[in-house]
Amino acid sequence: MMTRIFLSILLIILVSCSPDSKVYEKEFDTPLMIRNEEFRIAGDYDSLMTLNTKYYKKADSMGYQEGKALCYINLAQVNISLENYKKAEVFFDKAEIILRNSKNNTHKAIFYANYSRLNREFKNFDKAFEYNNEAMNYIRKSENPELKNRILFNIYFAQGEYYMIGQKYNLALESFHNMKKLDQTGIADCIISDYFYMRKNKDSAYKYISSAYNKMITGKKNDANALNIYTIMGEYYLTYKQYDKAEIEFKQALEIDKKTRRIFANYTKYIYNDLRMLYEQKGDQEKAFFYLNVYTKARNKTYDTLSATIDQDMQAFIEETIKDSEKQEKKVRWIILLMLAGFSLLGIYAWRIISLLRKKKAALTMETEKLKARVDGSKQDEILELARKNDPEFFNRFKETYPEFINRLLSINPNLETSELTFCAMIKLHFTSKEIAAYTLIQHRTVQQKKYRIRKRLHIPTETDIYHFFDELG
Repeated sequence: MMTRIFLSILLIILVSCSPDSKVYEKEFDTPLMIRNEEFRIAGDYDSLMTLNTKYYKKADSMGYQEGKALCYINLAQVNISLENYKKAEVFFDKAEIILRNSKNNTHKAIFYANYSRLNREFKNFDKAFEYNNEAMNYIRKSENPELKNRILFNIYFAQGEYYMIGQKYNLALESFHNMKKLDQTGIADCIISDYFYMRKNKDSAYKYISSAYNKMITGKKNDANALNIYTIMGEYYLTYKQYDKAEIEFKQALEIDKKTRRIFANYTKYIYNDLRMLYEQKGDQEKAFFYLNVYTKARNKTYDTLSATIDQDMQAFIEETIKDSEKQEKKVRWIILLMLAGFSLLGIYAWRIISLLRKKKAALTMETEKLKARVDGSKQDEILELARKNDPEFFNRFKETYPEFINRLLSINPNLETSELTFCAMIKLHFTSKEIAAYTLIQHRTVQQKKYRIRKRLHIPTETDIYHFFDELG
């Protein structure tokens, strides 16, 4: 009887502390996610961190655990942009624990949409596509109209990108057009333009990039979307040898990059590389060398120059979650003491709660120590990083890890050169043509030409996907 009374009272306490999902959807979820996206696109790192710290404390005071999960997801998203994938995983793990039994479809859609992106960065394309589909399933059931279209916009974008990777071009274009229906900024036009640019459809590429460009100018935007639009427009002009126009667009992109790089830090090197190619084609070797030099420095130092500040901020946020755990433990102890005053037979329940909280605190402390340690990734991570840096050691490390793959290539054609084997290694690691071009300092069309030559050298049928061929090879 006493136990039943205690459980009934405890249930009343817990229910009375539970937030009304509709109320917090309006007062917490929507303003947090809208403001977070505004700060992220503007590249305003300080405001974004302040916002999420403020809302985390607000969620704590409300007892709104799902609100904390949204803050974790927002910080994971920032760390993905900065290529701090280990930190992103820490925040995703925290969010996943909270949302595991959640009934909130909007929250789960936000989680899976962003977690899909992390898997995309890890080249886990099947998983990325699967999680993006999960996000789509949840957002279709969402009843939050203010957030639904914003999330759906990002889901369609990722969906189109995954279809492009799988060479399902018609489905990709359909996804991008679905994305365009939800867009007022011009970024969807920019993405569709890039699609036609890669498909060598000059007229359509120019039509859509011009539309994006006009919307950007009309809206007087100087954010990450404008950065992307200026860059794509510059690359369009560069491809068709309109060098003066390309130079203007790249310089505009560079100005915006200075304001946004604390969140989009890794975009800088791509603009420098575009400028290097521009001056190289114009025959201005001095400027080409200058931008090659700054590109190399940006590629090598982008993360290092920001990592100290970012690490400090992220560590401070994690320590805040530990303090939160301690506060929760104190609150529960007080409740237990009050309950024990009237129900002395229920001490066993108090010790169970304390034990659970201690385990939670120990788990959080362990996660913090893991974050401080910055343990290096697996051999695969090391090889990927060497490839991104265009390090001469890349091929040797790859050969040590995938000896059978190299042997099978040579068994097909013993006359393959080292440079061709290195190119095959990058395809084996599922780098896209655009990524290979950026990392090896060559143009996108040169990569396509190399793929064609490799097909001939290895007798790969035209109907066979080269990535699938290498996956099957071993």
